[in-house]
Amino acid sequence: MRQPHGMDRRTFMKTSSLAAIAMAGVGLPRSFATASKSPPNILLIITDQQHFDTIAAAGCPYVKTPALDRIKRGGASFTLSYTPNSVCSPARAAILTGRTACETGVWKNSERIRFDFLNMGEWFSQRGDYDTVYAGKWHLPSGYSHYIPGFRVLHTGISGVGNVGDTAVSRACEGFLRNRSSNKPFLMVASLMQPHDICEWNRLNEIPPSRLPYQELADELPPLPDNFELNAAEPKAVKLRREGWEPFEGKWDKPHWRYYLWSYYRQVEMVDGEIGRLLQALEETGLDKNTLVVFTSDHGEGMAQHRLARKQTAYESSARVPLMVSWPGHIPENKTDTTHLVTGMDLMPTFCDYAGIAPPANMRGKSLKPLLEGKSVPWRSYIVMEIPTNAGRMVRTQRYKYITYLDDPVEQLFDMQDDPGETVNLANSPKYASILDEHKKLLNQWEDRLDIPESVPNADAWRTKNRRIS
Repeated sequence: MRQPHGMDRRTFMKTSSLAAIAMAGVGLPRSFATASKSPPNILLIITDQQHFDTIAAAGCPYVKTPALDRIKRGGASFTLSYTPNSVCSPARAAILTGRTACETGVWKNSERIRFDFLNMGEWFSQRGDYDTVYAGKWHLPSGYSHYIPGFRVLHTGISGVGNVGDTAVSRACEGFLRNRSSNKPFLMVASLMQPHDICEWNRLNEIPPSRLPYQELADELPPLPDNFELNAAEPKAVKLRREGWEPFEGKWDKPHWRYYLWSYYRQVEMVDGEIGRLLQALEETGLDKNTLVVFTSDHGEGMAQHRLARKQTAYESSARVPLMVSWPGHIPENKTDTTHLVTGMDLMPTFCDYAGIAPPANMRGKSLKPLLEGKSVPWRSYIVMEIPTNAGRMVRTQRYKYITYLDDPVEQLFDMQDDPGETVNLANSPKYASILDEHKKLLNQWEDRLDIPESVPNADAWRTKNRRIS
């Protein structure tokens, strides 16, 4: 149902009605399979632009993350976790609705969710007895909004810069947790900006200095990744993005790339401190015993892989995101799921499942609850990620990744088992022709299901392209 022209959203809405395999066969204690007597509180913590490999407890040696380590060790994490879209607003729209970014109408940054789709705040406040609270970055369309449909907004008065604004956001959330008087369960979204400030760092440090600003850091700079060099066969869209960003414009040398990596890890540590404040508030109020805590990020960061900074590509650095879930006594501790392909669109149906609320129709995500409880259930064989501005698609299966862009003859196919750094493009190899065709057919199947509004540029382009390659 579309919003009539001239009618505001409030009026319109008022009138329109860890997986058994991944756990290596370890049996699940009986207590984990016991349903909660009441729906849990839900705390969704979203960071902005956080690379998947930035958590000390998950094996990153270049960062200290005591808060994220607590979530990791106290619950379950997914290593094959992907963003629905590798840029801010589209990814967030998909997370908050369980639908693809293009379906929501948020095909680029600063667009708003179409009016006939309800976000999780609207759904939970209308269909369940939940207090729904939001603090921090919104970006659908404005960055820090005073009005978010379905949510009580905790106003922080600060926006745009994470190293200042995130403290205001975490303190606002802490205040709510320590002073709430309602007996109703809550759904809180704590949307933090860091480590997004790396974009500003890039601008301020576009031109490499003649010498390292802080010589005492020389021995602490992280090494460059193994896949630092460029891919020989790469889509034009990726090349253009690289050429428009600071590392290319500033002609970064290798020491400066390493300085960038060091700085990025420090920004991850900044946001970890704010997450620690939230966890401490939960524990000191006793709310942790009945709160499902979910941590993720909207998309990743280039991290010098393929000589890229920032996001907006389908390479792992941009497409994969951390995803960790904890709830003491209900989710096994320190379990890592390395098998199941999951996406940010899974959060909406997961929350509905734990809350005992029927999810909206046509969810593109799946509830993670069975996996978190260690049940063996049928699961998806692939996921699709949209590339910003509706320009491309990524199809990820258990072993391979296929990447294609509109109006670009260069396709990419990577063997993620033998080539996790995505350095050898197999798309033109006759040996892999059948695998390439299989991934195209999977994309066909996916696109045929979607309900993309006409407001999205090239709304039918992928369906048309898919018919040509069928």
